[in-house]
Amino acid sequence: MDIFLSADAWLGLVTLTVLEIVLGVDNIIFISIISDKLPPEQRSKARRVGLALALITRILLLFSLSWMVKLTEPVFTLVREFSGRDLILLVGGLFLIYKATHEIHGKLEGEDGEKTPKGAVSFGRVIGQIMILDIVFSLDSVITAVGMVDHFLIMVIAVVIAVAIMLLLVNQLADYVDRHPTIKMLALSFLLLIGFSLVGEGTGMHIPKGYIYFAMGFSVGVEMLNQFARRGKNKVELHQPYR
Repeated sequence: MDIFLSADAWLGLVTLTVLEIVLGVDNIIFISIISDKLPPEQRSKARRVGLALALITRILLLFSLSWMVKLTEPVFTLVREFSGRDLILLVGGLFLIYKATHEIHGKLEGEDGEKTPKGAVSFGRVIGQIMILDIVFSLDSVITAVGMVDHFLIMVIAVVIAVAIMLLLVNQLADYVDRHPTIKMLALSFLLLIGFSLVGEGTGMHIPKGYIYFAMGFSVGVEMLNQFARRGKNKVELHQPYR
């Protein structure tokens, strides 16, 4: 518990919690879409179960990734020695960069309102679809957590707090991000930044996390000023295939 005596640990916890919430909005939206196929009296239960499953999925993925990044024995040599940890960080960083770039393209130039999820309307089938979605959507969230903080306990606490807040404010969170699409784009740019730092770590270039926190905090501060200055003006609407 000595880690909580460090200001960096608290800063990392707050930053990671906020980022986990923003990154989880897409998960909330898709859970809502899939649960809407159920009768009205079952939808609320399906959403709660879906987010609870998301919490379990994230913690399990977090535990496995946190264990694997401790593998420091060299696996092969290519210019320099690469350990299992290096490979995980490198692949994870490239995944985040791909994911963020793909999502940015989809939000700005992708299809809009042309796809609809299909499937049976039984409660069990819907929960099964939500579990698969949880795994997909948890990957970037978990890799982000591993890339941002060094302590497993802080990662778990941030994920638990984020999911708990999403359970309480699921509708309000989705509406806020829909009204402020720059928040979504800012979160995706953070994924690019974290992905780059993971690639750097995996190739032997250490980037102090304080620099990353500062860049994120400064960007959020500028965005808050922008939103204050543009109150009441029309907002840009990002593309959303599942409308």
